[in-house]
Amino acid sequence: MNVLRFSDLCAQGKVRGERVFIRADLNVPQDDAGNITEDTRIRASVPCITMALDAGAAVMVTSHLGRPTEGEFKPEDSLAPVAKRLGELLGREVPLVSNWVGGVDVRPGQVVLLENCRLNKGEKKNDPELARKMAALCDIFVHDAFGTAHRAEASTYGIAQYAKIACAGPLLAAEIDAISKALANPKRPLAAIVAGSKVSTKLTILKSLSRNVDQLIVGGGIANTFMLAAGLKIGKSLAEANLVGEAKAVIEAMKDRGAEVPIPTDVVTAKTFAADAAATVKAATEVEDDDLILDIGPQTARKLADQLKSAGTIVWNGPVGVFEFDAFAKGTETIARAIAQSSAFSIAGGGDTLAAIAKYGIEKDVSYISTGGGAFLEVLEGKTLPAFEILQKRALG
Repeated sequence: MNVLRFSDLCAQGKVRGERVFIRADLNVPQDDAGNITEDTRIRASVPCITMALDAGAAVMVTSHLGRPTEGEFKPEDSLAPVAKRLGELLGREVPLVSNWVGGVDVRPGQVVLLENCRLNKGEKKNDPELARKMAALCDIFVHDAFGTAHRAEASTYGIAQYAKIACAGPLLAAEIDAISKALANPKRPLAAIVAGSKVSTKLTILKSLSRNVDQLIVGGGIANTFMLAAGLKIGKSLAEANLVGEAKAVIEAMKDRGAEVPIPTDVVTAKTFAADAAATVKAATEVEDDDLILDIGPQTARKLADQLKSAGTIVWNGPVGVFEFDAFAKGTETIARAIAQSSAFSIAGGGDTLAAIAKYGIEKDVSYISTGGGAFLEVLEGKTLPAFEILQKRALG
């Protein structure tokens, strides 16, 4: 994917003395008192900011936080806690600037954080007038927020249209490289794990991947629907019976290409959905009418693990069972450890997937962990993200 990269501009000495506007993703979780409970996104934004400061730029950074009402400031919508944490990470004070669209006072070697961009009227609808005002603040616009790359908003798309120079920051560039390596030019076999509660939310992803992958592993409620499609009984498990036809179509599309959707041969069931429910391993053909399938069985997990260990590329979105309950976590743990042990290039994304990676401590063994939830899913669907599209256009001049 041909986009201009901020790292190249810095290396070429084209950033010194310039005003740089960085759109970061600093949308971090907070408790009721406004304390940040998890700062991964802030830490992920530091390399780009440091790169700009080291290159001698006057640096402005902004992000959304939560879902504020445009034009109505409330204290809980403020980036003040983020400014404090960013300052700690950078080892310098980071002033927070409100009402910044009309102008920002920042000099080379300085960095300021611009208040929650979603407070600006017209942000979400990508108002051209707002986007032009933002673009006028800077010489170089840097998009470094993959988590927002699927949204065409004033601070993510419009500003990139009108800024003198628009480029990808190191975080966004890394996402582009990882996605290209996994999906555009994958080392075969290419295995994809797509799990979740509903086929309907990931049907387009399943269809898109079925045209490209060598193995499509389904898990969670999605696997239950595919088990129905394969003629198996699933008791009272979560499934979408109305989408059995769509599941069959995916299975057939894969089969026509000599590829596979592995159907579980054994499962872990319970009579109730609870952490302390008794877990029973049984053959997939022996599920009873009052059973809930809450995980894949050990035989299925071993078979899938062996296949993943010999894969060339692995794309992972979603745990294959109710991994939050230890009795139903073994399938996800087996898959996670197989990915960690595989020599394949692996890319993982989605909130539950990241939670599973953290639970099993395999962060260093996954080749690339995507920072975007919705954006990652849209890439898997085969969509061109607005951020990628506008940056490619600008790279072409």
